[in-house]
Amino acid sequence: MLFMVVMSFSACNSKRSDSDLAVYQCPMECEGDKTYNKKGSCPVCKMDLQPIEIEDSTILDEDGISDESIFNLTSNWNTEEGEVIQLEDLKGKTLAMVMIYTTCKAACPRLVADMRNIESKIPKENIEDLRFVLVSIDPKIDTPTRLKEFAIENEMDGEQWTFLQGTESGVREFANVLAVKYKQISPMDFSHSNIISVFNPEGELIHQQEGLGVDNKETVQAILDLTN
Repeated sequence: MLFMVVMSFSACNSKRSDSDLAVYQCPMECEGDKTYNKKGSCPVCKMDLQPIEIEDSTILDEDGISDESIFNLTSNWNTEEGEVIQLEDLKGKTLAMVMIYTTCKAACPRLVADMRNIESKIPKENIEDLRFVLVSIDPKIDTPTRLKEFAIENEMDGEQWTFLQGTESGVREFANVLAVKYKQISPMDFSHSNIISVFNPEGELIHQQEGLGVDNKETVQAILDLTN
C-alpha cells in the first residue's frame, strides 16, 4: 500500500526529471565530500565528475515537503471546532488517521474503538506529539456540528483528536492516496475499507493497519518510534 501512495504523488509531480536529481563528484575526491548538480570536470585534477548515489533522494519543495507527503494535498477541511484547515496545518505531529462516517452502525464503531485502544497504549508524554485524525467519508451528513457531537459522545474531545469534513472531491482524493475504497450503498450507508494509517510529522506514510479488532502491536510501535 505504501507503494501505491508513493506512485500517487509521483504521478502528480512533474517539477523535476531524473537528470535534475543527479549528483556528481570527483572520483578522486579531490575536494572531499563536495558534490555538483551538473556534469563537468573536477577543477583540481580535471577528471570527469561521476554520478554518485545519495542515501536520501527524496525531493523537498521550498516548504520542506517531500513528494510522498499528504501535505501536498491542498483541499480545505472543516474541523469539529469549526476551523478551516489544510492537511499541511497538521505538519509537525505524528498522525494516526482513519476514514469513518458517524451514522455507521457496523464497522465504524469498531474502528473508533481500535483508535481509542491504540491511544490507551501510548504514554502521556508521547501524546503531545501525536494527533488522531478521523476523516468523514460522508461530508453531507457529517457537518462540523455533527462531528463535534460525535467526538463528545465517544469521549474523543481532547486536543489529540481531530475530526475532518471535506468536500466530496477532497475526500475522494484523500481516500485514493490512502488506498481506502468506499461506496455509498444507500442514503445513510457506505461500504468501505477498514484501514488505520500512521504518518510521520512530515506527512509521509509509515504504517497501515487493516481490519477490525486486529492486533495493533505494530501500529503502536510505529507511533512510539515516531514520538519518542
